[in-house]
Amino acid sequence: EALTPDFLRKGKSYEKVLEADLDVFNHNIETVPSLYLKVRPGSRYFASIDLLKSVKEKKPNLFTKSGIMLGLGETKNEIIETLTDLRNVNVDIVTLGQYLQPTKNHLEVKEFISPEQFKEYEIIGKNLGFRHVESGPLVRSSYKAHKHIA
Repeated sequence: EALTPDFLRKGKSYEKVLEADLDVFNHNIETVPSLYLKVRPGSRYFASIDLLKSVKEKKPNLFTKSGIMLGLGETKNEIIETLTDLRNVNVDIVTLGQYLQPTKNHLEVKEFISPEQFKEYEIIGKNLGFRHVESGPLVRSSYKAHKHIA
């Protein structure tokens, strides 16, 4: 599994990564569109979506994966919208985890998501057609990655 940046303004640089013998191409969307510029000021939501789409078009049999941090102020509808956007570009695997503020200089946690809410998002993701959904407070991008394609 390769966890990649969005390669913003770097053309088709992602194709270099595709030359490796990957099982999974991972690029984390990180958050919902309304929070994107605040959470990822140097990135663009639809650039990330387009990257994942381009990878799948280039290598249809390569697993694509993305992750979302929850607790930054997003709504349930926004989470479902983001999951839908990921499925619409055929992302196979998604992880949802609790955002934790790494330092006082980073964004504050707005909400701690309950385990029940994470379970609900897992069910929603499976119903949308993801091959695998890893959803829980302690989940991180490569959490149990070896199980995602088994």
